Amino acid sequence: MTEWHKSDWRNKPRVQMPEYLDMDALAAAEAQLAQYPPLVFAGEARTLRDELAAVSRGEAFLLQGGDCAESFGEFGADLIRDTFKVMLQMAMVLTYGAKVPVVKVGRMAGQFAKPRSAPTEVKDGVELPSYRGDIINDLDFTPEARIPNPEKMLKAYTQAAATLNLLRAFSKGGFANIHQVHAWTLGFTEKDEAQKYRAMAERISDALDFMETAGLTSEKNHELSSVDFYTSHEALLLEYEEALTRVDSTSGKWLAGSGHMIWIGDRTRQPDGAHVEFCRGVQNPIGLKCGPTTTADDLKVLMNKLNPENEAGRLTLIARFGAGQVADHLPRLIKTVQQEGANVVWSCDPMHGNTIKSASGYKTRPFESVLREVQEFFAIHRAEGTIPGGVHFEMTGKDVTECTGGVRAVTDEDLGSRYHTACDPRLNASQALELAFLVAEELGTTASSRQAAAV
Repeated sequence: MTEWHKSDWRNKPRVQMPEYLDMDALAAAEAQLAQYPPLVFAGEARTLRDELAAVSRGEAFLLQGGDCAESFGEFGADLIRDTFKVMLQMAMVLTYGAKVPVVKVGRMAGQFAKPRSAPTEVKDGVELPSYRGDIINDLDFTPEARIPNPEKMLKAYTQAAATLNLLRAFSKGGFANIHQVHAWTLGFTEKDEAQKYRAMAERISDALDFMETAGLTSEKNHELSSVDFYTSHEALLLEYEEALTRVDSTSGKWLAGSGHMIWIGDRTRQPDGAHVEFCRGVQNPIGLKCGPTTTADDLKVLMNKLNPENEAGRLTLIARFGAGQVADHLPRLIKTVQQEGANVVWSCDPMHGNTIKSASGYKTRPFESVLREVQEFFAIHRAEGTIPGGVHFEMTGKDVTECTGGVRAVTDEDLGSRYHTACDPRLNASQALELAFLVAEELGTTASSRQAAAV
C-alpha cells in the first residue's frame, strides 16, 4: 500500500458530509477528540478480522444489527440492554441453524451519522437542510437545529464510551449466560402466534440439556456465560473518524479507534472519494455496501484499494438490492469476486432496498420483503456454490411499530402507535427474533445442500 496518513482524505472529493460554518469551533472539537482515548483497541480489531476470516470460509456466521441511527435523546441503559439481549437470542438460534459460531457485531457505540437521499427537505412549504444524525445536527425542523454543530462530536464520543462500557459488562459479567438467553427465547415461542418456532426452540433445549448432563455447565465453562461482542458503524463523518485514529504501537499500523468495524455506504463508495481513501488506510475490518448501481469495474477497483493484500476477514461485501432484485445484481458481483480471486465475506442487508411509504404516510419496511430478500440471497449463493456469510439488520430491542408484518402482524394502521425512529424504520424485538428463526432454516438448507454436493 502506498504511504498513507489519516488526514489524506481531506484531499479527495467528499460527499454526504456537513459543511461546518464555524471552522474555529470545528478545529477545537477535533483537537479535543484527538486527546481522548480510543474507544476500541487494535487487538480487538485483529481478533474480529480473524473471526470474519472464518466466516469467509464458512466456518462461522456474521450477525450484524442495531439502530438505524443512535440518538442522544433515546440513550439509556435499558435500550442498550434490550438490543443486546435480542442479538444474543438471535445468535443462539442462528448458531443452532448454521452449526457454526456466530460473530456478533452491533450497530452500536458510533452509529450516529446518516447519509441522506437529498441535502434538504421541505415541510409545509419550508425548505431546510436535512437531518444527518445527532452527531451533526438536530431533528427539530428549525433553521437553528439544522446547522451542523461540531461540539456534538464530543457528546457522541461520551455516549459511545458509555455504551461500550455497558456492553463489555453485559458480555463478560454473566448476563450472556447461555441458559438464560434460551429461556428468553422460549418465552417468545410460548406466545400463540410464535408456536411454529417452538419445535426448533425445543431442539435447542434438548441440546443444552445434553451439554449439561455431559458436564458442560456455565459454572465450569466460562464460554457458556460470556460472549465476544463487537461494535460497528458507518464511517461517514470523517472529522470524527480521523480524530480517533491512532497508530497501533504493536504493529505500527493505523487503527480507527471509533469502533471495531467500520463500513462505507452505497452513497459514499466512490473509488477516488474521501471515504474510500480514509478506510483503505486503517487496519480495522471494513464493510462495503453494494447496491444495484455497483458495477463490476467499481467493485474490482474497490476491492484492490480496500484489501490490496487480499487478507481474509478484511473486507465484507454487504449486498442491499431490494426484494425481487437480488438475482439481477448479486450473480454478476459474485462472478467478479471469483474472477479476481478475492477473499470476502458476503453479507445480506435486506433493510435498505425495501423501504416504502405506507398508506398511512409513514416510511416503513414490510417484514415479508425483508425475509424475501434474505431468501433470495441464500438461494443465489446456493446456486453459485458460494458462501452466504452473514446478515445485517436495522433493529431495536424496543417494542416499536416501524416495520409492518411479522407474527404479531403490525399493520399500516399500527405504525403511528410506537413509531420512534429518527431516520429509518427498524425491526422490533419480536420481528428480529422471528427473522433469526427463518434465517436459521435457510442456513440449515444451505448446509444440507453443501453436504450433498460434497458426497
